[in-house]
Amino acid sequence: MEADVSEMRNELQSRDSLWRRIQLECQQLYTELLKIKEYKEMQEIQIKHQSSGVQLTEQLENKNTELLLFAESQEHQEEELNKIRNHVYREEQSHCSEQERMKTEISDLTEELHQKEITIATIMEKASLLERQLKMELETKHKLLTKQQLLKFRYQVIKSENTHLKEMV
Repeated sequence: MEADVSEMRNELQSRDSLWRRIQLECQQLYTELLKIKEYKEMQEIQIKHQSSGVQLTEQLENKNTELLLFAESQEHQEEELNKIRNHVYREEQSHCSEQERMKTEISDLTEELHQKEITIATIMEKASLLERQLKMELETKHKLLTKQQLLKFRYQVIKSENTHLKEMV
């Protein structure tokens, strides 16, 4: 989209430059038209005195026609330029809206990621606590097992002594 906007800007600048040249030419033609009108007035005076003035009048009318056609062409180009400006403006607005939507989406995703990181940290803490508790229980069970084995051994010893004493009695 940025390439399209850039391309449209370049086209707009190109058309704007063309528009300025056309305006300059229009001003020059307008100046020329004024000169032609003055010339025409002088020719009309001379036409009264000369018969060849008809040709000059036709030439002036042709120039006037050319100027009118040029003015119409200039209006058309101005309309085109306005259309292009409007299109570029809409594209820029669309691009800005899309950027805002993407910023919002990135912000939401960042917040979601942050929440997941907090959840992971909480789970890791609980896992660490459970691991410590399990180790303590294992140590306690191991001590109890050792104590039970010791008691069993003593029981066997006492039982064997008891049996021995019974035999002696």
